Amino acid sequence: QVHLVESGGGLVQPGGSLRLSCVASGGIFSVVTMGWYRQGPGQVRELVATSTRGSGTNYADSVKGRFTISRDNAKNMVYLQMSSLKPEDTAVYYCQAIIPGRVFWGQGTQVTVSS
Repeated sequence: QVHLVESGGGLVQPGGSLRLSCVASGGIFSVVTMGWYRQGPGQVRELVATSTRGSGTNYADSVKGRFTISRDNAKNMVYLQMSSLKPEDTAVYYCQAIIPGRVFWGQGTQVTVSS
């Protein structure tokens, strides 16, 4: 089992920045991929960014150049630095961890971009 807890969401104006954090506990030594997904109002959950051990990072086209995913393996953390935020970035952001054969999710953190 891997337990994930996100933090860092909130209300921000368009053009602003936020940093999301996710701490992992449990079977963390088996984690291969960590990532961020989001689900906007009335929308399906979609990939934002992932970081895979030995393979690098992957981003949705909609966030390339604005968002950066990073990992601190010593602290069992994954971060999502979000800049130049747009109203369409408003969503619940979920942390994901993948170990061979299983996927785990955090409870989500709300990000609202509005003036």
